[in-house]
Amino acid sequence: MVVFDSSVLLLVLDQNAKPPNDPATGQPLDKAAKRIEHLIHNLTADNEKIVIPTPVLTEILVHAGEAMQPYLDIMNGQSAFRIAPFDQKAAIEAALAMSDAIKRGGHRVDAANPDATKTKIKFDRQIVAIAKAEGAHAVYSDDADVHSYSKHAGLDAYRTADLDLPPEDPQGSLDV
Repeated sequence: MVVFDSSVLLLVLDQNAKPPNDPATGQPLDKAAKRIEHLIHNLTADNEKIVIPTPVLTEILVHAGEAMQPYLDIMNGQSAFRIAPFDQKAAIEAALAMSDAIKRGGHRVDAANPDATKTKIKFDRQIVAIAKAEGAHAVYSDDADVHSYSKHAGLDAYRTADLDLPPEDPQGSLDV
């Protein structure tokens, strides 16, 4: 089981979504959506579930406008996706993570962005807490804080730039 954060999920839902920047070049990542499609293909082939935490769903739907229902149709219509709530088990995971961070130096101790608001920190930790509560082994996110919190929680964390490109079609295509 894996978790998709909003930065990755949006590349699945919106063909016009802005790709993340390539850490190596600082430029928009080439074929970002294709990388995610290839990942989903591989996860599905391995019978892996893709968990969408409810805080991620919120982030996606806030700016969806008229695309809200089509987004929901995509997520609810594919057996690979499962929406996961911030329930009691996730709340306990989040509380433990926040308590640990406070003991080690404060809310922002593991934040990649030291200027992150407490609200963003809590939201991002909820995403990781849901991943832990659901038994996920990996989180896919281009958000540096979610990435950092995931690693600190003992989960594998991947950015879109870490993903393989799909193999090239050996037949190629003819430009007509």
